[in-house]
Amino acid sequence: MSTIDIYSPLHTAQLHLRNRIAMAPLTRSRATADYIPTPIMAEYYCQRTESGLIVSEASPISPMGIGYVRIPGMYSQAQVEAWKPITAAIHASGGKIFAQLWHVGRNSHPDFLNGELPVSASDIPIKGFKDTPSGKKEYVAPRPLKNSEIQALINDYVNAAQNAIAAGFDGVEIHGANGYIIDQFICDGTNHRTDNYGGSVQNRARLAIEVTEAVSQTIGSQYTAIRFSPSGTNGQMYNSTPVDVFDLILTEISKFDLAYVCLNEPQINRADLPAHYPKYVAPAFRDKYKGTLMTNGGYNLETAQAVVSNGHADVVAFGKLFISNPDLVSRFRNQAPLNEWDNKTFYDGGPKGYTDYPILTL
Repeated sequence: MSTIDIYSPLHTAQLHLRNRIAMAPLTRSRATADYIPTPIMAEYYCQRTESGLIVSEASPISPMGIGYVRIPGMYSQAQVEAWKPITAAIHASGGKIFAQLWHVGRNSHPDFLNGELPVSASDIPIKGFKDTPSGKKEYVAPRPLKNSEIQALINDYVNAAQNAIAAGFDGVEIHGANGYIIDQFICDGTNHRTDNYGGSVQNRARLAIEVTEAVSQTIGSQYTAIRFSPSGTNGQMYNSTPVDVFDLILTEISKFDLAYVCLNEPQINRADLPAHYPKYVAPAFRDKYKGTLMTNGGYNLETAQAVVSNGHADVVAFGKLFISNPDLVSRFRNQAPLNEWDNKTFYDGGPKGYTDYPILTL
C-alpha cells in the first residue's frame, strides 16, 4: 500500500496540485436569469481555495445545452467577461479552478429553449416532470441529432473551452456523466441510433472520444479533463455494456495525456445497482486509464484516504461537504466537526446557505 495521502501534493506533466482534495462541480443557481455569472460567486469559490482544485458548477456550452434556471453559461462574451473577475479572485486567493462544460441534452424542456425541442442521441424521453422557468411540466421526447449536426455540437464544446481559457480558468472538465448528452450517446438505453454514433460499443463511445480529442487539440491536453459515471443511473439512464464501453473509452482517452479523468461512484444504494454495473467504479477501471484519475461520490475522510493510499485514484472530489464546509481541508486535517448542509438552500439564490457557513476557529 502506498504512503501517499490526500494531503500530499500531486505533480504530473499536466497538473500541479497542492493536495489531492478537489471541490466537485456543484450547481448552485446563483447566476442571473439570463445565465450570467454574478459577483457573489467569487466570494463563494474563494472561501474554498484550500482545495487542490476547484471544478466549477456546470456551465452550458450553448443556449441549446441549458436545462436549469440561473446557471452560468460559457458560450457568450458577456459570460466570459463576468467570469474573469471570479477566476482572478480565485487565483489571488491561491486557488486553481477548472470550468465544467455542460450540455444537458434530453434533460431540458422547450421552456428553456425558446420553444425548440431538446436534442439527444435518440427520441427517448425521461419519464416524469421537469422544473422549468414557467413551472413544473412533463418532459418531452427529444429530437435526435442528425449525423450532420454532431460536428456542430463538438464545435460548441471547443468554443466553450476556448471561452473558459479566455475567462481565466486553469482548464476545463467536459461533463460526460450523470445522464447528460455525452452519456446519452454512450448508453444504449438512450441511444438507438443506426448510424456511426450508435449500435456498437465503438460507435456509442465515438462522441465522447471525439469531443475530448477536439478540445484537447484546441486548448492543450494539459488543460483538458473529462468526467464519466460508468455506473450512473441519473435521469433513468441504462447501459447494457458499461464495462465494455468504458474499457474502450478510457483506453482511447489515455492516449490524449489529459490533466485527469474523473469517475463518479454510484449515487444510489449499491445493492440497488443492476448486477452488471461495477459497484465500485474507480478500482474497476483503474487499469484502463493510465493518467491521473479523480474519483467522486459519497467519500468521507477515511474512504478518501483509502482510495488514494491503495492507488485506485490520485485525487478525491467532495461535493456537498464543500457546500457546508468551505474550509473542508482544514477540518479534515484537524479532525474537526463538520457543518451539516441545508439542502433547502442549494438552489435558492443569495448568500444564505451559500457564503454564510461558519469557518473553523482554532
